[in-house]
Amino acid sequence: MAKDAPGMKGYRTRNEDGKLRNKRDDTHIGTIEEQYGVELGVRSDMHLRNLLKQQGIKSLNDLITGK
Repeated sequence: MAKDAPGMKGYRTRNEDGKLRNKRDDTHIGTIEEQYGVELGVRSDMHLRNLLKQQGIKSLNDLITGK
């Protein structure tokens, strides 16, 4: 499996249409903090879907980049 575009973290799986697969929304925030080297200021056992809903953010990318 070839590595994705420069700046992307590791190997990403894709959907059948070729778009990058979305991060599972039941991922724990602690896992995301470790993977991306960020501190989100919430409990590490909180699920991604709950944090996104709570902050009114559409995607993990928007959460990480602060958009």
